Amino acid sequence: MNRVIAIAGVFVFLAAFVALYFEKGYIRLNYPDGDEYPVRGIDVSHHQAVIDWDLLTRANLDFAFIKATEGGDHKDTKFDENWKRAGEIGLVRGAYHFFTFCKSGREQALNFMETVPVEEQSLPPVIDLEYSGNCSARPSKEEVVREIEEFTKLVEARYGKKPVIYATNQSYRDFLAGELPGHMIWIRGIYSKPNLNDGRDWSFWQYTHKGRLMGVNGFVDLNVYNGSRQEFTALVDGTGGR
Repeated sequence: MNRVIAIAGVFVFLAAFVALYFEKGYIRLNYPDGDEYPVRGIDVSHHQAVIDWDLLTRANLDFAFIKATEGGDHKDTKFDENWKRAGEIGLVRGAYHFFTFCKSGREQALNFMETVPVEEQSLPPVIDLEYSGNCSARPSKEEVVREIEEFTKLVEARYGKKPVIYATNQSYRDFLAGELPGHMIWIRGIYSKPNLNDGRDWSFWQYTHKGRLMGVNGFVDLNVYNGSRQEFTALVDGTGGR
């Protein structure tokens, strides 16, 4: 009996140790293979506060998605600085908009277009569609799709690229499964490799929300592109992608 209790105690200790290190970002469940996913990047916002972009050059990153706007009038306070500095160190940049349920697609598109410059050699705009931090409204799937289509129509006309849609597994199931087939998907999957419930391919994978990189004080989201470097270049050029 004492031996069983001792073994159980060891397992409890190990589980607590792993849980603690996972929570602090020292270990993760996903380590995407560099040969399979050679193109890597981060996504950032004001939550990362002041980023030392020069130090980030040591991380061998290829791209950065940068929060620009939210809803109908909010602009991320660090967007201009992050956009400028990411470009200065040679990262391919993309801007993202946190899509709220409480404003129309048109209002949100106008907010985004007032904030984000039109620049060649950039990633497509991103619609961030999730529940976290959203307003209390719970529109139907049809209503959300309609407003995303309105946002897309305006933003694509301005930037020449159809927006990528970022989603969690829940928001994908609730709003995107079987819908908006022309959009590339950027999916959050911190526990396992993504497998969308409608069999759709995904283009970007946010594989941890607690990455640690020199130059960022605290956690940063880490991502990979689901394709080759040649396909990534074609996506940036606006001539292809995956």
